[in-house]
Amino acid sequence: MVHSTRRGFIASLSAGAAALSAAAQPQEKRTGHPAIKITDLRCAIIGKNPVIRIVTDQGISGYGQAESTKPYLKPMVLFYKDYIVGEDPTDVAEVMLKIRRLGAFKPWGSAVSAIEIALWDIAGQVAGVPVYKLLGGKIRNRVRAYNGGVRFPMTGQTPQDYAENMAKMKEAKEGFTLIKQAVGFHNPAMMHSMPTGWYDQPRTGASHSDRGLMTERGMKYVISCVEAMKKVLGDEIGLALDCGPGWAVKDAITFARALEPLHITWLEDLITGDYMPYPNAELFREVTQSTSVAIHTGEEIYLRENFKDLIEKQAVNIVGPDPEDVGGLAEMKWIAEYADLHGIQIAPHGIFDGVIGLAAHVQLAAALPQNYIAFEYPVGQPDWWYQIVDGLPDPVMKGGLIDVWDKPGLGVTFNVAAAKAHLAEEDRHFFD
Repeated sequence: MVHSTRRGFIASLSAGAAALSAAAQPQEKRTGHPAIKITDLRCAIIGKNPVIRIVTDQGISGYGQAESTKPYLKPMVLFYKDYIVGEDPTDVAEVMLKIRRLGAFKPWGSAVSAIEIALWDIAGQVAGVPVYKLLGGKIRNRVRAYNGGVRFPMTGQTPQDYAENMAKMKEAKEGFTLIKQAVGFHNPAMMHSMPTGWYDQPRTGASHSDRGLMTERGMKYVISCVEAMKKVLGDEIGLALDCGPGWAVKDAITFARALEPLHITWLEDLITGDYMPYPNAELFREVTQSTSVAIHTGEEIYLRENFKDLIEKQAVNIVGPDPEDVGGLAEMKWIAEYADLHGIQIAPHGIFDGVIGLAAHVQLAAALPQNYIAFEYPVGQPDWWYQIVDGLPDPVMKGGLIDVWDKPGLGVTFNVAAAKAHLAEEDRHFFD
């Protein structure tokens, strides 16, 4: 019996050693298939969107897309080429270790994020599964999105104008169950229509540069516009408000408390937000603890480390990273899980992420934990984007929800012949 046990133990050791030896061999020796390698990284502006392509030596390409507001992304993307060429794109974490430290707050994390998404696209194609499978599997078959890129122009800035705009949104073919509208300092047209709304003057140049202490008149005006919108939507459709940044803390608290009877879904970026390289968790926490209205921020933030204070200090009720800015899909999944542990919801940003970004949002949202609310719905810009890609459902959205598809990778592929017609001369070799 002793000898038999010893022989079994020795055999077990031998088997383990053989497995370790096999694991140490190059991939092609273990699997019988050659290891896939990245051979090129490319970027083209298609329509209004920067699109990246990671090319491999096995004829498989992965795509990522950045916000349409970032046409300067091309040199930022190509900066990373030497870091990733020669790497195995299916080792997503390994590739990201080389480049994630080189990004920063919006917009400098965009290139890193787009590369990460393209890596998952390749990994899914190689494995023959949709990206959500690689992120842990889906827990929902349909994902909710709010209006984002679906907007209707306004002729004026009165409460009646806002009411009429919400009536149009309510009838939109997408059937949104949640609508977000810009107010306060996030809406320059609103604030500039009444220059006495705050104790400063409107700035020129880049958007969202105004901030200051609200006047009584200005506060009442913004509140009246919100009341007009909510009266139209009633309790059938949720109303979220994109508010800043730019509010003084006390004004933010006054505003939030005034809206409590309206059951607003959230107030976004009151204190910090677009293109601001810090989250200011302490100030957000003061607002959050002073009202029952949910407080939301996070679209400009890069990497999980920069959500740490917001989450651990319970500074907000909802975080809203953008997968195209935060570092990619796996990074956002980690943030969502950590937020869930702390009782914080997630509603991802993504208004300008385009059609490939939409595919990434759907794959990720399918796998996010139960603190998920909805993501911001990006649309193709211009409309011909829907003729140059295959794989999206038609219609994309029904009743405010999108059915999760099961095609490998992101599940969206280019109709190359159609897409080439929209390439600039300098990008003519993008699909070669």
